[in-house]
Amino acid sequence: MTRSSTGSRRPMQTDTFDVIVIGGGHAGAEAAAAAARFGARTALVTHKLSTIGEMSCNPAIGGLGKGHLVREIDALDGVMGRAADRGGIQFRMLNRSKGPAVRGPRTQADRHLYREAVQDILREYSNLTLIEDGVEDLITENGRVAGVIGQSGRSWRAGAVVVTTGTFLKGLIHIGEKRIPAGRVGEAPAIGLSDRLYGLGLQMGRLKTGTPARLVAASIDWAGLEMQDADADPIPFSFLNDRITVQQIACGITWTSAEVHAVIGDNLHKSAVYSGAIAGRGPRYCPSIEDKVKRFADRDKHQIFLEPEGLPGTEAGELIYPNGISTSLPEDVQEAFIRKIHGLEHVEIRRFGYAIEYDYVDPRELTPDLAVKKLPGLYLAGQINGTTGYEEAGGQGLMAGLNAARFAAGNDPYILDRSRAYIGVMIDDLVTRGVSEPYRMFTSRAEYRLTLRADNADQRLTEEGVKAGVVGSVRRESFHVKRSSIDTARMRLEALTLTPNEARSNGININLDGKRRNALEVMAYDGVDFAKLRSIWPELSDVTPQVAEQMEIEAQYAGYLDRQDADIVAFRKDEDMRLPSDLDYRAIGGLSNEAKEKLSTVRPATLGQAARIEGMTPGAITAVLGYLRRSARKAEKAARG
Repeated sequence: MTRSSTGSRRPMQTDTFDVIVIGGGHAGAEAAAAAARFGARTALVTHKLSTIGEMSCNPAIGGLGKGHLVREIDALDGVMGRAADRGGIQFRMLNRSKGPAVRGPRTQADRHLYREAVQDILREYSNLTLIEDGVEDLITENGRVAGVIGQSGRSWRAGAVVVTTGTFLKGLIHIGEKRIPAGRVGEAPAIGLSDRLYGLGLQMGRLKTGTPARLVAASIDWAGLEMQDADADPIPFSFLNDRITVQQIACGITWTSAEVHAVIGDNLHKSAVYSGAIAGRGPRYCPSIEDKVKRFADRDKHQIFLEPEGLPGTEAGELIYPNGISTSLPEDVQEAFIRKIHGLEHVEIRRFGYAIEYDYVDPRELTPDLAVKKLPGLYLAGQINGTTGYEEAGGQGLMAGLNAARFAAGNDPYILDRSRAYIGVMIDDLVTRGVSEPYRMFTSRAEYRLTLRADNADQRLTEEGVKAGVVGSVRRESFHVKRSSIDTARMRLEALTLTPNEARSNGININLDGKRRNALEVMAYDGVDFAKLRSIWPELSDVTPQVAEQMEIEAQYAGYLDRQDADIVAFRKDEDMRLPSDLDYRAIGGLSNEAKEKLSTVRPATLGQAARIEGMTPGAITAVLGYLRRSARKAEKAARG
C-alpha cells in the first residue's frame, strides 16, 4: 500500500521517483528527508510504516561522540535532533565538568514520542511518499541502478537508490540455542536483497549486536536503588529549540555481583556468542554481559542503568531497559541471573534479551559519498556499512540521501572531510580503513576536536548545508539571526578594553605591562566568564546565554584554535589533491605490491585519504605524488604539441 507523507494531502500517483530509500530506521528517515529537502521526488519503502523511527535497541540518543553527530545532523537540517527534543525524557550533558570539545549531549527518550516525532517530521515533506512493502531486489539497467522490486511484486523506478536495511539483511536472532530469522523481533529479514548485494561481487561479512531483556517497571524494588536525575537545565539537541518542555524523569542505578557472575560463568557455554553459533563480531565498546564476565574476570561488579522506556503512566513507561546486560543466554539463565541483581529480585521479565547477526558490506566498497563503486546510483547507509548506533546511522543516512538526490539530478557529490565534521571523520574511517567490528563514534577519533565541538556544529555546517541544497528556509533564517548575534557580540567585546590596572581593580590578575586588552582577551584569563564581563560592562546584559557561551569558548580556546586552523590548512592541501578514479597504481614505480593492492582496493579519492590507508608509508605517498606530477607534465607537454 502507498501512503503520502503529507497526511491528508493526496498521495502521489506515480511509480517513478528520483530517489528511493529502502528502510525506515534512523538512517532511512534521514536519507529520505535529506533527499526530499534537496527537492528530489522521494519514496521511502519499509516493511511497516508504523515502525518508521523505531528505537530498536536502547531508548536513548546522543552521548560522548554520538552527541556531536546528532548536533551535526541537526545543523544540516536533519530529523534526529528535533525528534530527540520532542521525545527526550532525561537530558544530561556528559562530561559537563570538562572542556566543551568533549562534552556529550544525551537524552533518554520515550520510545513512542520519539517515533511519533520522526513520522510527523517526515509527513511534512510534500515530495516524500511512504510505501509499505519489503524490497526483494534491485532493478539495474545499462550498468546502473534503475529502481527496486517489492515483495508484493510491485516495482518502482528511480534515478538513485539508498539501502538502509539495518540488521535486516539475513538477520538471525539468537537466544541460547534458539534461532529465529528476523530483522528485529516480530519482523521478517531481508533475504533477496542480501543475495543481490552478494551477486554484485561486493565484499560482505557478518556482524552481531545484542539487546537486554525488558523489565516491568512496577516489579522493580526502587526503594533501595540509587537514582540519577536529569539536568536541572536541559540543553536541547536542535539549534532550532531554546528549551525542553517534555517532563523529565530519573533512572535507577544498580550493579551486578559475584553471585550474578557465577550464574553467567556456569552457563557461558549456552550463550550463542560462546557456543560458536555466531560467527559475526560484536561491538567491543558495548559488550554483552557474557563478554564482560569473561573478559573482565578481575571485576566483581558492573554498573547497570535502569532506563524507563517512556513517561510514567504511558504504555512505554511500563517497561525498563536495563542498560549494561545485553545477552544471548537462554531464557531460563537470563531469568536466573537477572533476579540475583539488587532491586530485581522479584522482577517480571516482559521480553528476554537476544543477539542478532546480520550481513554487512565492507565499506571500502564505497566512495566517500557512500556510493557503491560497482553499481552507479546505489548508496548504502547505517549498519549495512558496519556501524552501530542510531547516531552513526543517521549521519550516514543524511549524507547518502543528499548524494543520491544530487546524483539523480546530475550534480557532483557533497563530501564532508575530517576537518569539517565528525560525520566526515566517520565516513572517511569507514571507506578508507573498513571495519573488523561494529564502528562506534568517539571524540578521540577526530584529529581536530577543538574545532569540531557539539556547540558550534551549526556554525561549521549550516551555511555549507545551504549551499549543498539540504537546509530549508526556516533553519537558514534562524541560523542567519544567530550568526549575526554572534558576530555583533564579538565586535562589541573587541571594542571594549581596559588597562592592567583597571583589570586588577576588578579582581582580574593581569601583568602590569601597560597594554590594553579587549574583553575577549580578558575572558581568556582564569576565573573570568561572561558574568564577570557584565559586572564590568553592564551594557553587555542584553547578550543571550547562548551567544555568551560561544564567546566564552572562543576566548578559552583562542590560541589553540589558531594553531589547529593552521593544521587544518595543511591537511586540506592533501585533501584538495584529487586522485583519478581510474588511476593504475600497478604502473607506479616505487610502490610495494602490498601498497599497490591496498590502493587499488580502496581507490582513495584524494592524496590525504591515500595516506590514511592502514599500512601506507610516506614513501608510497611520495611515489604516488611523483607519478601524478610526471603525468601532469607529460600531458602539458603533449597539449603544447
